Amino acid sequence: MQWQATWLKKMMLLSAFAMPAAIAAKDKTLTGTQHLETIVLGAGCFWGVEKRYAALPGVTDAVSGYADGEGVTPDYRTITARQNKHNPNNHAEVVQVTFNPQVISLTDILQHFFENHDPTQVNRQGNDIGTQYRSVILTQSEQQVMVAQQVLDEYQVLLSQAGLDQIATRIKPLQTFYPAEDYHQDYLAKNPRGYCPDHATGVRFTAAPAAPPIDNQALLQGQHILVIDAPDCPFCEQFKQDVTDAYQGSIPLHTRRASELQGLTLKTPTWATPTLVFLQEGKEVAARQGYVDAATFYRLLGAFKLGETEAFRVAFEEGTDARFCRQYEQFKNTPDGVFIDKLSGAALFDTKDRFNSGSGWLSFTRAMPGAVYEKPDNRHGMRRVEIRSVISDIHLGHVFDDGPDGQPRYCINATVLEFQPR
Repeated sequence: MQWQATWLKKMMLLSAFAMPAAIAAKDKTLTGTQHLETIVLGAGCFWGVEKRYAALPGVTDAVSGYADGEGVTPDYRTITARQNKHNPNNHAEVVQVTFNPQVISLTDILQHFFENHDPTQVNRQGNDIGTQYRSVILTQSEQQVMVAQQVLDEYQVLLSQAGLDQIATRIKPLQTFYPAEDYHQDYLAKNPRGYCPDHATGVRFTAAPAAPPIDNQALLQGQHILVIDAPDCPFCEQFKQDVTDAYQGSIPLHTRRASELQGLTLKTPTWATPTLVFLQEGKEVAARQGYVDAATFYRLLGAFKLGETEAFRVAFEEGTDARFCRQYEQFKNTPDGVFIDKLSGAALFDTKDRFNSGSGWLSFTRAMPGAVYEKPDNRHGMRRVEIRSVISDIHLGHVFDDGPDGQPRYCINATVLEFQPR
């Protein structure tokens, strides 16, 4: 019993010493967590701005809203109304940024603010024109005013060295911040098919190591696909995952930033990312701003590459080649190799599985694994099984059950294929 009492006394003594340290550590954690600051920033349309702030380490919250107006109802319908487009008392679209200064400083946030929009523009950012799109820093302390002015002055020096105009950003005390409607919060996450506005001047506080100049000489000859993207753009990442990562077509695909388009002749504005541009001899033939899915991409590519041809009609209008057409004659006796999707470049059929059915169309006993999918086709009073390409979703032909030795017969249109020797 005596040893138990001695052991209990020791444990109580150790606990007494350990307890204050544990409480102190807990209090320190709470203090660090609760020591947050906020600042309100306007840099054009708040949709893309909010997403970029929320992604910064140390930012605990980013809320879209309205501020810096007088006599104007703080809601989206009112501030974007025609009568308020040039109203100097209109509210600005802003983002309230809450951050932990022990993780990210106000200087870092303001540098990010200046680097990611064009602060030289007055009451606009790109195609977004109106007083609600003005560049503004709304402070909540004298310390924030001092830091904001210091960062602004530093950035002005860098802009002037780059030959750019004077900063139009206003630094003002915050009166009231009004959170925007729910559908504006986390807008990019709720609307995954759109674009990110990229109005950055390209001038940065810390210059990155000089990269070799982009050479666009190769894009001045023949056909090319150009994708204009930007960092921290979720639509660009989604476009890569859904489209370009799987693309293997014969028309080269290039990715560029808006500042890397020297020598090219473009008609479409380049501030929206992603922007898809089809080039012929370095000149824009067609373009589309914003995210597009794979089906839309390949239809646009089909119009660019195939034009008004039989191949386009087959691919996108479920047409059928003429029997013994020219492409069939070219492909029926090719050497060892694979037939690929004319648009995506994906391998579809192997010459090892080809046979002469005498039908006048290319015939195979099977497709490459995972390359095609089947779809019921009851058009023209017939019950058939259509074959489509998995990646581009173009129409390829039909599959029947009358192949050699009880195998299937994939009856495929030659005009939508290209041949690749093994």
